[in-house]
Amino acid sequence: MAAIFREYGGNFIARGKLSIDQLKAYNAICSCRTSAMGGHVDSCDKCGHCQVSYNSCRNRHCNKCQYTKQLVWVDKLRSALPVCRYFHVVFTIPSQLQKTFYINQRECYKLLFQASAETLLKVGRNPKFLGAETGAVSVLHTWGQALTYHPHIHMLVPAGGLSEDGVEWVNAGKKFFLPVKVLSSIFRGVLWDKLKSKIESGHIKLADNFSDTTTLKAALYAKNWHVYIKKPLAGPESVVQYLGKYTHRVAISNSRLVSASDGKVTFRWKNYRQRLANQLLSLDVQEFIGRFMRHILPSGFYKIRYYGLLAPANRPKKQQCMSLIGKDRPVSLLQGLKAKQVLAIVTGKNPDICPKCLLGQLIPKTILDPV
Repeated sequence: MAAIFREYGGNFIARGKLSIDQLKAYNAICSCRTSAMGGHVDSCDKCGHCQVSYNSCRNRHCNKCQYTKQLVWVDKLRSALPVCRYFHVVFTIPSQLQKTFYINQRECYKLLFQASAETLLKVGRNPKFLGAETGAVSVLHTWGQALTYHPHIHMLVPAGGLSEDGVEWVNAGKKFFLPVKVLSSIFRGVLWDKLKSKIESGHIKLADNFSDTTTLKAALYAKNWHVYIKKPLAGPESVVQYLGKYTHRVAISNSRLVSASDGKVTFRWKNYRQRLANQLLSLDVQEFIGRFMRHILPSGFYKIRYYGLLAPANRPKKQQCMSLIGKDRPVSLLQGLKAKQVLAIVTGKNPDICPKCLLGQLIPKTILDPV
């Protein structure tokens, strides 16, 4: 990705259509692990071999800087979740809302988080369904496989909850605790109420494809909204590893890029509608960069959030759930470790061992300033 930006990004930048957040991400990705970031020279204490290492940009949209962050997050969460089965729930919005969402990203993404969580918790408390307080870990994604703009929430939901009196863990059974159609209908109503209020108060600007909230509501209620429930996963170990694939993912990984030449970028994608995997898509490089840039989140916006029993403010309730379930949590292995230590544990290789003599340790020798 960085090579594509460096070779072709100049023309895209010259158009002057990037926001401050997009330009910041672009510059970070271009500079990541180059002399522009500065670095250090390490020397082997046995054979004297020297090697240069450049600093990472640490931008959350850089696909080279997410691996250790993901590992540490997964390790922390797996040791903090109640040991039970979990469901993977996906909340999506209809295409008619995409323009309004894109021009009001911070406000609309916030509403998407709130509406999906409120829907889940409200229905969970209903005695007709679960009749208990449940929780969720929610992750925002804004892309489809072809880098199209497609905001949606991935949600990890325990298969149960805490009873109203707080003395019983209510198990949801094998299936999700409410019908998908009911969840979809309630979600539509909750999100619409919030969106309408923000539009009428002037906090959200309505996109030009609708003249007013009346026409927008008619279009949204003419369609069935979709909430997807995936098969339950057993226990924090498998669940968090599964969710870890979604949390620190960027719009496209380097492994999906096939080629970049003659002004075209070709990459692999999965066509979920036709159930076809490993399809190839070629885009004009300017279109490709533009699609990637649509997924740069507003500065400081949290794309992972916790609700209900899994919210930080409800830690005592979560502890009560763990006691009622009566199963030991996995122990955290990576908390407090540096990136090199994390990689050493995960890969089984010590990154400080000299790659030439395989005996000595690489010791920092010289600091390199950014150039």
